[in-house]
Amino acid sequence: QVQLVESGGGLVQAGGSLRLSCAASGRTFGSYAMGWFRQGPGKEREIVAAISGSGDIIYYAGSVKGRTTISRDNAKSTVYLQMNSLKPEDTAVYLCAASRMSMAMRRSNYDYWGQGTQVTISS
Repeated sequence: QVQLVESGGGLVQAGGSLRLSCAASGRTFGSYAMGWFRQGPGKEREIVAAISGSGDIIYYAGSVKGRTTISRDNAKSTVYLQMNSLKPEDTAVYLCAASRMSMAMRRSNYDYWGQGTQVTISS
């Protein structure tokens, strides 16, 4: 069982930056692929970024590529999402997820989910 706790959300003006963190429980954090998803008001949950257990494979959704960096610190059992040049359309609940696969980009491949952290971008 893996428990995930996100932090770092908030209200930011357009053009600003945020760094989200997701702390995981458990001793095998490095064996899980980790992903950040978001769900905006009235929208489907979508993947934002994913990173393999070792950190050597990374995926970004097209909508955030070039503005976002996912990283992980396996010693701290934590994954991060640095978001820059934020836009109002980035407003959503951001959720962290863990997959038992070495790398995963589909929502259905993720086994554990955090509760989410709200990110609101004002224009």
